[in-house]
Amino acid sequence: MFQQRVGRFFLPARAKPRRTLRCDTSSVHKITSAKRALILVKGMDPYDVAVIGGGPTGLFCAIHAASPSCRVVLFEKNEQPGKKLLLSGTGQCNITHAGEIRDFLTRYGDHGKFLKPSLMSFSNRDLIRFFSDRGLAMETEKNGKVFPKSRSAGDVLSLLLRECRERCVEIRCGEPVQGIEKATGGFLVTTETGSYPARSVVITTGGASYPKTGSSGDGVRFAAALGQPVTALAPALTPVTVRDYPFTDLAGISFEDIPFTLWHGGKKAGSFSGDILFTHTGLSGPGILDASRYFAAGDTLRVSFAGKVPRDAFERDLAGLLQSQGTRLIRTAMSGLHLPDRLVRKILDLSGVPDDLTCAHLTAAQRKEIVTRCTEFPFVIDRLGDLSVAMATRGGIGLEHVNQKTMESKLVPGLFFAGEVLDIDGDTGGYNLQAAFSTGYAAAEAIRKRQDPAET
Repeated sequence: MFQQRVGRFFLPARAKPRRTLRCDTSSVHKITSAKRALILVKGMDPYDVAVIGGGPTGLFCAIHAASPSCRVVLFEKNEQPGKKLLLSGTGQCNITHAGEIRDFLTRYGDHGKFLKPSLMSFSNRDLIRFFSDRGLAMETEKNGKVFPKSRSAGDVLSLLLRECRERCVEIRCGEPVQGIEKATGGFLVTTETGSYPARSVVITTGGASYPKTGSSGDGVRFAAALGQPVTALAPALTPVTVRDYPFTDLAGISFEDIPFTLWHGGKKAGSFSGDILFTHTGLSGPGILDASRYFAAGDTLRVSFAGKVPRDAFERDLAGLLQSQGTRLIRTAMSGLHLPDRLVRKILDLSGVPDDLTCAHLTAAQRKEIVTRCTEFPFVIDRLGDLSVAMATRGGIGLEHVNQKTMESKLVPGLFFAGEVLDIDGDTGGYNLQAAFSTGYAAAEAIRKRQDPAET
């Protein structure tokens, strides 16, 4: 067991604490009645750091902020920390991505530049080393995704909790924060149970996706109440429902690394490529999820099932194929184009081509229709998946008012942000968790340097 319970709270286990650290559990209180009295703050020593949110960002930040001279408390609304982390990578925890850290900067939409200092200061290699040095080895898949060798998100969470214990981080679970306000010498963090003074506050509450895990956008509300500018929350890494969707019976078919374009108001708004999956109601897969930050209802996606073959080249290939196989059925001849047979049959049906039509009898208009549907099939977006199905959240704390090197507010000294509560959303493949760890580390390092410059 990495934590022992006292009432509804986790606190550092007493067994064999590090010699240089003094575990202070004096502020841990049992709830002994249904009526909860506020903890009196008069005469109470303030915490050096209060971390709001017990996900991977908060835990990692607390680990690196804690020191003999820096007393850290972490508040988590759920009964246990890391609830959403346990779901990451379908429970296997795709913790980061392989490759050069500079290549990560293009994986966060328009906001990669903001992350440059934190990613460079604590890279994917640093993250892998952090876990492997503590006994949790990592492995890299061919596609670059990095997972624990155990394929267990629970092992990642257990290690983070162990590190919190060893650094005497006080974790108060089942105690949702209700508000944060400025106070003399720092801040006052108020929960249903009590009020706690802290010199610095780090908001690591995440976004609002997967609300069943406790994500509700609380951090954005806390920040706004303190005068920090925020942007509206919306789903990211989310599938789309397609208007008049014709491929329900082809659900489950996937296409590897195919190009598609985004059209808004009749004008081309972007070009993308990636893996696409047919669902029962629309499109999903990494390519769609990654690009969904740019989508809106009413937009059109034009998908090329022909892959990266240009339209004119595909049209020439099709014409040559039809001419050389004039007596064969069109659906049979098109097998030479390396498209899924069920997709070919559906495209021919949508193009008004009968099953028994031979290549020699295909009209020019029908051929043009086939070419269009193979290279620019139009999907009109009816709606995006909501926050209950989105893998991440876009929007949050406005980046222009946050110091990108320290994660500290430019407007409210001592207030820090890290992880998905910031207006940052990355692509699938471990990029969001890497940003969570890197920004959490950046905030912790800034706090420690301020707390005790001699330690860093």
